[in-house]
Amino acid sequence: MRLGINLGYWGAGMDGDNLAVAQEADRLGYDVCWAAEAYGSDAPTVLAWVAAQTENIDIGSAIMQIPARQPTMTAMTAATLDALSGGRFRLGLGVSGPQVSEGWYGVKFDKPLSRTREYVEIVRKAMARERLTHEGEHWTLPLPGGPGKPLKLTVHPQREHIPLYIAAIGPKNLEQTGEIADGALLIFPSAEHLEETAIRHLRAGREKAGKTMAGFDVVPTLPLAIGDDVNALADMFRPYTALYVGGMGSRKQNFYNQLAQRMGYEKEAAEIQDKYLSGDKEGAAAAVPHRLIDQTTLLGSVERIAERMRAYAAAGVTTLTLAPAGFTLDERIAALRAGTEALERAGLVD
Repeated sequence: MRLGINLGYWGAGMDGDNLAVAQEADRLGYDVCWAAEAYGSDAPTVLAWVAAQTENIDIGSAIMQIPARQPTMTAMTAATLDALSGGRFRLGLGVSGPQVSEGWYGVKFDKPLSRTREYVEIVRKAMARERLTHEGEHWTLPLPGGPGKPLKLTVHPQREHIPLYIAAIGPKNLEQTGEIADGALLIFPSAEHLEETAIRHLRAGREKAGKTMAGFDVVPTLPLAIGDDVNALADMFRPYTALYVGGMGSRKQNFYNQLAQRMGYEKEAAEIQDKYLSGDKEGAAAAVPHRLIDQTTLLGSVERIAERMRAYAAAGVTTLTLAPAGFTLDERIAALRAGTEALERAGLVD
């Protein structure tokens, strides 16, 4: 099992720290450095900045939002980043959520599965430098009856095939991801529930495409905190868990809340959402079960984290992405180093 690092969103006064974290991850042999975007910093700019100041670590978008860009623009960006980084770019895509898609980008959040499938098809054609034509439900290229003509990407990516990942949570999205992508980006993954909530759906998609799970990258992101008091460490992540389970999306469309329900927390997920949406964020955080936090983070001593890493590897994880917690750069660097030590103790280093 390989390790990745997720820088999250650029900004919040941690710009220099994030670069230092990425450089230390590069030095320690981490496999990939991911950057996110929502409605603040964009992922490609951050990744270009990181790529220019690292040597070996891959750079990946987790995610570039589908409603933010035309698929051909995404292909252009991916090809450029791959060329500039010397073949180190990984393209992670996702539909985001209804609040961001409609509120920030003005793009209707409908038919996310067919939109994603069509988007990926166009991106793959463009990155392969095919002369581009497409007739679909969501995009038509070139536009009929006008001056447009089929064009071909002029930039040559470093590699013939840029790895493409999709952020997936729901069963149908997971199955489609297994069918059309090279990897899946997961959030709030529990090793104990991973087969039921994710792997079996990914496997079904792979089988539909006539493939196995061999070579498919299963990439969950897990917050990481080192210390002796597991309860106190878990409390650090109560607001984070409450935000996703209670506050992301709408009452009807909260994929993280639905995931918590599938993990067996139906009653708790409903209570967290009720409190959060009523404005009681502290109450929502207090309602998050300790076990849910402990199952979806890496907490405690290096040995305890090594044990959890073994469980994730056994469940089918191939790249474990860490989001090291800490109020200072030194704390985040220490957590990063503890991650590599834990992987070694777990006996998972190639």
